Amino acid sequence: MFDLITIGRCGVDVYPLQTGVGLAQVESFGKFLGGSPTNVAVAAARHGLRSAVITGVGADPFGDYVRDAIAGFGVDNRYVATFPEAPTPVTFCEIFPPDHFPIYFYRGDHPPDLRIPPESLDLDAIRAAEVFWFSATGLSMEPSRAAHAAALAARTGGWTVFDLDYRPTLWNGPAEEAVRQALPHADVAVGNLDEVEVAVGVRDPEAAAQALLEAGVQVAIVKMGPKGVYARSRTETAHAAPVPVEVVNGIGAGDAFGGAICLGLLRGWPLERTIRFANAAGAFVATRLACADAMPTTDEVTQLMEGHA
Repeated sequence: MFDLITIGRCGVDVYPLQTGVGLAQVESFGKFLGGSPTNVAVAAARHGLRSAVITGVGADPFGDYVRDAIAGFGVDNRYVATFPEAPTPVTFCEIFPPDHFPIYFYRGDHPPDLRIPPESLDLDAIRAAEVFWFSATGLSMEPSRAAHAAALAARTGGWTVFDLDYRPTLWNGPAEEAVRQALPHADVAVGNLDEVEVAVGVRDPEAAAQALLEAGVQVAIVKMGPKGVYARSRTETAHAAPVPVEVVNGIGAGDAFGGAICLGLLRGWPLERTIRFANAAGAFVATRLACADAMPTTDEVTQLMEGHA
């Protein structure tokens, strides 16, 4: 039914329309769709993939906005549940280009996207999806952790991608054990240096990639910030240099990267081509304010790559 199903965070991103100043001084804001797995589904849809997201919202106007925005970006919203007892999450950020973007999550004690129970999942659709994408945050609380376990147990083929996306403020305790238990159920692991250190205890890119492969994944992708991306599989090793751009907002670049990774996996591209394309997709979004609204098409990423070359 779907090329890609993601599961996890969604919400409303409220971003300042002034850069280089703190929230206390900001005078106006823009409202955008947010939440990493949701943005990945949007990014994939921009590349023409049939995508859906499993998530939850509150019974409030922001929940209505999120549901409509997901559909408006061409992502199937049939698995967006409503939980009246919890408000739709809101996220603020500060924008200090080129590399400082503090994030402030307003998610409450038990946000809707972590209330998804195992019995609500469409396991047939999850099993049939060509790519299933999940992130570490979904493992931080029940019943979401149990739902993730049920989804992973249902997977019998295709690609299962584990976004190591680790947000310490969204955990009430250590994340290492939950992350390491999930690794053997993934085919691909994607994370930055801090995130791979949580997963395997080391942050050297080559050592971390090797450790991820030994933990059971088939492809390890390590994002190294200004040093680009390092990736390894059982048969390939690749490095993609960063694409120089004038950064406006770095938040959302990783989600564009994720949607592009999904495209590369489904197209059967070599590992180097996949991470070079994903790196350029992330760079494209970094030149814009929003996340979901800024996700590029395949042609736009290709043009940026050709211009850089």
